Amino acid sequence: MMNTTSWSLRRLSAVTDEQIAGLADVLIDCVEGDASVSFMHPLSRERAVAFWRGVAQGVAAGERALLVAEDAQGICGTVQLVLAQAENQPHRADLAKMLVHRRCRRQGLGEALMRAAENMARDCGKTLLVLDTVTGDKGERLYQRLGWQRVGVIPGYALLPRGGLVGTTVFYRELA
Repeated sequence: MMNTTSWSLRRLSAVTDEQIAGLADVLIDCVEGDASVSFMHPLSRERAVAFWRGVAQGVAAGERALLVAEDAQGICGTVQLVLAQAENQPHRADLAKMLVHRRCRRQGLGEALMRAAENMARDCGKTLLVLDTVTGDKGERLYQRLGWQRVGVIPGYALLPRGGLVGTTVFYRELA
């Protein structure tokens, strides 16, 4: 059951230092919780902040679209669209870094972020989204439940935050 009263979603057109700090907190929490999201454990605050500063530059340049979820304690979730694609792919975006702080899991926030990202993609004129996720992870089940099409698995694609290879599953979603 969705508990939409505990958080709200919004798109950021610019990212403040305070928001970067909140996003860094979410990223660090996810890595500490063993989420395979491109970073190894332990993730330093400096690396997390540097990552989000780069995302903020992409948002300012119109190359990325960024959604955040906020609750009473601050930013608790996020997802982004990589809008800047090759010139022969203006209709497509990559859905990236869907992160939910452990304090907000199992409340419907992941689903709400995904649906909002799909709507944001439509607003940006995109008709095709692509993502990848850890094979066998909760995210994989969420994407399938939301109607994303599974393309296949790439074995041994990345390292888990504390080591050990893991496969990734690639998905796409056509937006009507």
